[in-house]
Amino acid sequence: MLCLLLSALSACQFLPNTAEPFQSIGSHPKLPEPDLSMIPTVNIAKASEWPEGVIPRVKDGLSINLYSKALVHPRWLHVLPNGDVLVAQSNKQAAQKSKSLKALVAEFVMKRAGAGTYSPDKITLLRDQDRDGVAELSTDFLNGLHSPFGMALIGNDLYVANTNAILRFHYEAGQTSIDTAQFPPEKVIDLPEGALNHHWTKNIIASLDGTKLYVTVGSNSNIGENGLANEIERAAIWEVDLKTKQKRIFASGLRNPNGLAWHPSTGQLWTVVNERDELGNDLVPDYLTSVHEGDFFGWPYVYYGHHQDPRVKEVMPKRLSARSPDYALGAHVAALGLVFSDESALNQHFGHGAFISEHGSWNRKPRSGYKVVFVPFKNNQPDGIPLDVVTDFVVNDDAYGRPVGLAIDQDGNLLIADDVGNRVWRVRAK
Repeated sequence: MLCLLLSALSACQFLPNTAEPFQSIGSHPKLPEPDLSMIPTVNIAKASEWPEGVIPRVKDGLSINLYSKALVHPRWLHVLPNGDVLVAQSNKQAAQKSKSLKALVAEFVMKRAGAGTYSPDKITLLRDQDRDGVAELSTDFLNGLHSPFGMALIGNDLYVANTNAILRFHYEAGQTSIDTAQFPPEKVIDLPEGALNHHWTKNIIASLDGTKLYVTVGSNSNIGENGLANEIERAAIWEVDLKTKQKRIFASGLRNPNGLAWHPSTGQLWTVVNERDELGNDLVPDYLTSVHEGDFFGWPYVYYGHHQDPRVKEVMPKRLSARSPDYALGAHVAALGLVFSDESALNQHFGHGAFISEHGSWNRKPRSGYKVVFVPFKNNQPDGIPLDVVTDFVVNDDAYGRPVGLAIDQDGNLLIADDVGNRVWRVRAK
């Protein structure tokens, strides 16, 4: 029945918006008018396995190899000071079955896209002892977590962001697992979860002085359709004081922020954000932006400055004033991972800028994302069109992989978590 429904949806779709893709990319995007079609575009690349001997394509001057494949739905990466790589193997917690039409379609989309698997709820440690670019050791580092995602190390304190709380663990350099019986975890602060928990991933980054954590908390809906009461303290970046365990909203109006990084020259916080769906092929662009204390980015009332979302009936409070993001990445690319290039060995090819993983669209024709790109910077701001770094995660209609978390390893190479391919890739300069 669901297949017949999806076929009918496809047959009833309006023609795609004819705006050129470049209009939704860059520092000054030119956005089309909203497409308020009753039936949203559904165009999913089917999750498949990597064929033997097939790997992603990389830009000239680079090479790529398989760092580890002993993984289940790897989402996020963190490199420890000794070079060990932590991988959060995670997914959304199983929800109660819903019989609504929208819920059935969403479940179908998730399964086809490779996101319908169970959550392993653990962190795995990978070690490349001989530094040949392949991890010889893959071992359970932490078990029994609850949809873990972001990780941050401050001294001997390892912070892990579950979907419902931030936990602190005692870590000793070089250990391959944490003994939680000897060193029980300490809860730092609760995070919003609840029965809906629409955007479940919670990323964290430590402040440069190690006294605070910054936390991404995505919205509980697309445009607040579940009621703004379900959005309290969501669609925001939190600031958590580690001494007092108190939190405050640092920035708000960000539909689903994910990657976090400190600019290497200015020390400014940057993030990548997934914007709203179902306004057409080229709306609304996901974006890369700096984040300052008190910033408001418009969700759910407006997008990309002062463009009104015609579906949102609530009036934006007069005390709020939306700022425009710094750089549009294109609509529906699903930007997740973010690292700056300055400390990588790839900067000889790219210079100063940011690597961004684009997990890929589900409701756009043609599809967008499914690759890792580089956004060049000039005078500490994004400047120019993104460059493709790693592509061919999708071939024809098959998604062999989808890039998620990014990290720079101890030798300056780029690591990519692939949650559909169930592996980690390593990109280096030839």
